[in-house]
Amino acid sequence: MTQAFKTPFLIFLLTLSLMTGACSTNPATGEQQFTALMPAGQEAAVGAQEHGKVEQTFGKFIQGPLAQYVGAVGHKVAQNTERKDVQYKFFVIDSPVINAFALPGGYVYTTRGLLALANNEAELAAVLGHEIGHVTARHSAERVSQGFLAQLGAVVLAAATDSAQVANAAGLGSELYIKSYSRGQEHQADELGVRYINRAGYDNFAMASFLNSMAASSNLEAKVAGSSAPRADWFSTHPQTENRVGEASAEAAKYASNTKMLNRDAYLNAINGMIYGDSAAQGLVRGQTFWHPEMGFTFSFPNGFIIQNQPSQVAGVHKGTGAVILFDAAGDASKADPLTYLTQTWMKGEAVQNAQTTTVNGMRAASGSFPGTVNGKAVTVQMMAIEWQPGQFFRFQVAMPNGLDSASVDALKKSTYSFRKMTASEKSSIKPDRISIVTAGAGQSVASLAAQMPFDNYKEERFRVLNGLRPNDTLVTGQKYKIIVR
Repeated sequence: MTQAFKTPFLIFLLTLSLMTGACSTNPATGEQQFTALMPAGQEAAVGAQEHGKVEQTFGKFIQGPLAQYVGAVGHKVAQNTERKDVQYKFFVIDSPVINAFALPGGYVYTTRGLLALANNEAELAAVLGHEIGHVTARHSAERVSQGFLAQLGAVVLAAATDSAQVANAAGLGSELYIKSYSRGQEHQADELGVRYINRAGYDNFAMASFLNSMAASSNLEAKVAGSSAPRADWFSTHPQTENRVGEASAEAAKYASNTKMLNRDAYLNAINGMIYGDSAAQGLVRGQTFWHPEMGFTFSFPNGFIIQNQPSQVAGVHKGTGAVILFDAAGDASKADPLTYLTQTWMKGEAVQNAQTTTVNGMRAASGSFPGTVNGKAVTVQMMAIEWQPGQFFRFQVAMPNGLDSASVDALKKSTYSFRKMTASEKSSIKPDRISIVTAGAGQSVASLAAQMPFDNYKEERFRVLNGLRPNDTLVTGQKYKIIVR
C-alpha cells in the first residue's frame, strides 16, 4: 500500500469514526440520529437566537390570561415527554393565520387564528403535542446538522406566487423550519403528539378531529377566495395527505382508553372575546376597503380583488385580469421630497417612465412606471409614493397586464388615489371582529346562529367550520358555540 493511497484512506476512516461517534439514540423515537453539529445543549441557544427573529417578524406576542392558559396546556403536555433536558416555552402570535411551529430548544408557537379554529382544550393540546414532537424527535436539530435548515427568511409565499419581491416582504419566514420537514417526520410528530396527549389524559382522537377541522377550513377558504389564492396555514407548512386523519385515528386507537378529557367549556371560556381575523394594530379589511385605525389611514381596492393583509404589506390580486396591487410603508432617512425618493431611493436610480409629482388627498406624492413581467406575462408597473410625514412614505405598486381595458386601468389608478386619512369618527367606529361564546337555546339552529355573524357570504358554512360541525350536524340545546361579532 503506497503512502499516497494510505493518506485518503486514513482520512476516510477518521471521518467514519467521527460520524459513528456523532450518532446517538433519541429517547423519544428510539432512532439513531446524526446531530454532532448541534449537541442537545446547543439547541436552547439556537432557539433563543431564532426566537428573536420570530418576534421581529410577527411583533409582540399576546400576553395575559389567554397566553397563560395556552402555556399551562403546553406544559401539561410537555411534562410527559422523554426529553427532560428541554425547557419548553409557549407563545401566542397575534396573527389570524392558522398555524403553529416550533424551534430547537423548546420554543413552541401558535397563532390566535389556530386557537379560533380549535374547539376544545384537547385539540389545542394535540397541536402543541405535535410541535413538541418535532422538538423531542430533534427534527429541527437534525436538519441543521445535515445542512438543510435555511436561515429565517420569507420564502414561503414565494413558492405560492413565484415572486421574490413578494417573498421578501411577506414576513412568513419562521415557517421555514416546518417547511423543511419530510412527510416521515410529520407522521412521526403526529405519533408523538398522540402519545403525549394520551399520557396527559386528553382524548386520543383530538389530533384527528383537529385535522378534520383544518381540512374543512382550507376547503372553505378556497371556496370563498378562489382556489388560486395563496394559503399560509398549517397544511401549507405541514404536509397534507388524504389519509392523515385516518393515520392519526389509527394511532389513537393503539392506546388504552383514558379519561378522554376534552375541557371544551374551559377552552371556549378562554377564547371568549378573542380578536378574530385582523386586529386594529394590523389593519382591517372590510369588503374592498383596508382600514388602519391605529395609523389612521384607509384606501380601497377595485371590485373583484382578493385581498391579503400580510405582516409587511397588503396584497391584492384580481381573479379575472391577474392585475396585482401591493401596498407597503417605508422610511427615508434623507427625508427627500417624494419624486427624489421614488427615483433615487426606491428605484435606486433605475429608469422610471413618466415620473412626476402629484398630490393625493392633500398629501405630497410622486408617481412613475416601468415595464415588467408577472408570471411570465408583460405588465406595466405603476408606482406611487405618498408622503405621510417627512421621512415616511406609503407606497403602491400596481401591475397592470398589457392590453388591459381602459375601465380596469382607470379603476386601478383610482385605487392609489383613494388613499386618505381616516376621520376621528372612523377611527372610533372601525373595530376588529371578536369571538363570542353563546349557548344554544331551544328552537335555535345553525342557520339562526350563523345569521348573527357579520359575513357577506357562506355564513352557515363558516359557522360549521368554526365549530367543527359536519354538514348534517345539528345544534345541541344547552351547548356552547362560537360565533363572530363586530
